[in-house]
Amino acid sequence: MEDSILLVDDEPNIISSLKRVLMDEPYRVYSAGNGADALDILKEQRIKVVVSDERMPGMSGSEFLSVVRNRFPMVVRIVLTGHASIEAAMNAVNNGEIYRFFTKPWRDVELKLSIRSAIEKYDLEAENRRLLSIVRTQALELKLLEKRYPNITKIERDDDGNLVLPDISEEDLSAIVAQCEKEFT
Repeated sequence: MEDSILLVDDEPNIISSLKRVLMDEPYRVYSAGNGADALDILKEQRIKVVVSDERMPGMSGSEFLSVVRNRFPMVVRIVLTGHASIEAAMNAVNNGEIYRFFTKPWRDVELKLSIRSAIEKYDLEAENRRLLSIVRTQALELKLLEKRYPNITKIERDDDGNLVLPDISEEDLSAIVAQCEKEFT
């Protein structure tokens, strides 16, 4: 998946400035002038990170990021505002579960590093979800095997670390080994 970010601000010159900051970065950059348009983009594109202004007409950044959190919970959310108030910060953190909070004017390097870090966070969480899905599938398969063949997953070792197969006679074990040798030679 391509690294796509969405910039949301009602001031076109801020969007232009942010795009210039990110020009050398390997991202596909989308932009919107308000929360409603941004939500339409999120429905159509696979966005990893949203950078949103706080004060916008119609829907504040906090409201927008709260909707993003509910509809697109995997998207990493960053607030960028020129009107930093304690209330705005608390709303953004509490309602939008934001990753970072920046004030305008921002420091280009700090913003770029935060966006990179946000993309890494997105990728790591996606990989964790993928691995968790595999583990859950394997656990279910083991439960089904255990149900079909009781104690098949039980492994015992002797004092030397060798596997102990108490339910298999020497004769049965020899037959299994011979069958394996026959199939793999």
